[in-house]
Amino acid sequence: MEHWQKNLRIMWICQFMALVGMNSVIPFLPLFVRELGVTEIQSTSNWSGLVFSAPFFISFFLTPVWGSLGDKYGRKIMVIRAIFGLALAQMLIGFSQNVYHLFFGRVLQGILSGFLPSVMALIASNTPKQKVGYALGTLQSATAAGTVVGPLIGGLISNLVGFRSVFFLVSALLTATGLLVIFLVKEDVKVSGEKRYGIAENLKLILSNKLLLTSAVFITLSAFGFALVRPVFVLYIETFDIKSNLLPTITGAVYSIVGIFTTLSASWWGKRAESKGIYINLLLASLLTGSMYLLHFFVKNLMILIPVRIFLGFGLGAMLPLLFTSISNNIPFDRKGGVLGIASSFQILGNMFGPLAGGFIGGFIGVRFSFMLSGLVFIAISLLLIKFFKR
Repeated sequence: MEHWQKNLRIMWICQFMALVGMNSVIPFLPLFVRELGVTEIQSTSNWSGLVFSAPFFISFFLTPVWGSLGDKYGRKIMVIRAIFGLALAQMLIGFSQNVYHLFFGRVLQGILSGFLPSVMALIASNTPKQKVGYALGTLQSATAAGTVVGPLIGGLISNLVGFRSVFFLVSALLTATGLLVIFLVKEDVKVSGEKRYGIAENLKLILSNKLLLTSAVFITLSAFGFALVRPVFVLYIETFDIKSNLLPTITGAVYSIVGIFTTLSASWWGKRAESKGIYINLLLASLLTGSMYLLHFFVKNLMILIPVRIFLGFGLGAMLPLLFTSISNNIPFDRKGGVLGIASSFQILGNMFGPLAGGFIGGFIGVRFSFMLSGLVFIAISLLLIKFFKR
């Protein structure tokens, strides 16, 4: 087995473990906000949006910086820094005594993170050129798989031992992941120490290339649409007729349905893209995704929600993997790390404003309207893609 293949397998495991840890807090984070003393529904929704968005405020600006430092000093060290930073932040969040402690713990998470773009840069720079697309697609499947298992585990553990214990267990899991990277991952392509391409140069490349810029904008919109409903999802499930003591577990299970079918559909979309083209598949996927989000607004029965979530996951399986592949396929090999870091910032931008918008819409208008807006975002992506085809 070649080194790049070994690295990819190890990093798939590490990325899966990290995403399991990070997604395990999603089902109950709004409930943890309540536990910290915010009990009124509008305030809970607003604070949930803030704490979901908090890491992205800082990481939006720092992700390109970490990517540039990785190009200069080494990508592996950036992965190690990010994973141990996440572990520290989760441990501190577990000690939160009020919602302000929780918020600043999430901000610290954003300062110290950058794990996913660091992993992409490490793999892209240590994989043969003809295999980079395959490697990045494989990493995306680890992300999707982590979103499946994480909420399930988080919901079950929080029911058994409480919310705080989940944060401490996540910290331990992330620490173990960091040790795997230290001892098992080998960085074949060593950096020489000089700066190659700076943040401004990589950003200029994206802004000056219509294909790259279009893909980056679609990444932002896709992340925004997906993140809109994250802070209010547990509040949405609460509108169904279920027992309150089962709320975290049921939320985790229903949330994970999307992750399961995102994982299963990613390779199918990838094969279709090879023969039919990336953007026609993105058009079909965005139409399907937008329609399923719109149906969330109308569904009143939890059993009917299950097939809606299945088709939603199937559509989402195409969005970010194909968009990042579009960027990776159209940039020079020696700039993949830096440009993918900038592209990740476009994703962070959507992740940052999505929960804020979803939280405030859920608080002022109603949690179901957040799903309506999310659906309209993906329908808008479809319309923009049609315009892009004509151009």
